[in-house]
Amino acid sequence: MEGVLDHLMRDLLTRINPFDLCVTEFIRVVDMRLPPKVFYRLCPELHQGCRTPSGTPVRIQLLGQEPDWLAENAEQACLLGAEGIDLNFGCPAKTVNKHRGGAALLGDSEQLYRIAKAVRAAVPAHLPVSAKIRLGLEDRDSYLENSQALAEGGVSELAVHARSKRDGYRPPAYWPLVADIRAALAIPVIINGEIWNADQATLAQTQSGCRDVMLGRGALALPNLAATIKHGAASMSWEQVIELLLDYSALEVEGNKSIYYPNRIKQWLNFLKLQYPQAQSLFGQVRTLKHTDDIRQTLAAV
Repeated sequence: MEGVLDHLMRDLLTRINPFDLCVTEFIRVVDMRLPPKVFYRLCPELHQGCRTPSGTPVRIQLLGQEPDWLAENAEQACLLGAEGIDLNFGCPAKTVNKHRGGAALLGDSEQLYRIAKAVRAAVPAHLPVSAKIRLGLEDRDSYLENSQALAEGGVSELAVHARSKRDGYRPPAYWPLVADIRAALAIPVIINGEIWNADQATLAQTQSGCRDVMLGRGALALPNLAATIKHGAASMSWEQVIELLLDYSALEVEGNKSIYYPNRIKQWLNFLKLQYPQAQSLFGQVRTLKHTDDIRQTLAAV
């Protein structure tokens, strides 16, 4: 989730959740081997064994369309200490798709195969190469062909967002269709899409036949969602969420991304509105504020 789930958010959410793995925001690959500073900027966890401060592994995600350049950059990431590579074929954003990145490649299973094969060959054999797809481009019709192409190319895990590119993020997610992928592949398949609470996670697992769940927007709407799914924890109270927002504010302001803080906190409140009615009122209070100190004072006064 570009611009949202950065290393500060990964730090915060892995403190309170039993995540098995985090994936970085995507690193866009076009036609060059990117310098180390790009990888360190989007994955500063490389400096600490590719783990968050609480010890959760982080996998570097690449997005692009050229097999050789993706392979070059996968190799670069591994030389810098990455413990695995994730390939993004799921992003539905127009700015990404118009350059044949993300979900735009779901109409070309041969290219998916070529990318997977090239990256797998570039990454040391003991490290995983995973991929994320959707069920298709315009329709939900190419998921088996695409899944098999990636598996034959050598990916070791496949996460499936159970909608097409055209579906975007509109409900519902078509979890039962992922069962076809699960039955066809020998590699682990991970279900993703429209999982906002523990009951939906259980239903998604049941309908898809997948054991593992990938969380995106739901992890921002309910900050301890993974704990509620995996350990049966109670959902965080609004008071606990406010404490978390204040902790996040401190991380943002003290870190190297303070310039983005006003926009980031407003983005997060927009997600929190999906689970906490109180977030609507708080968002209204900070929506027009532009200065960090004013926003932090408003949060502290709640």
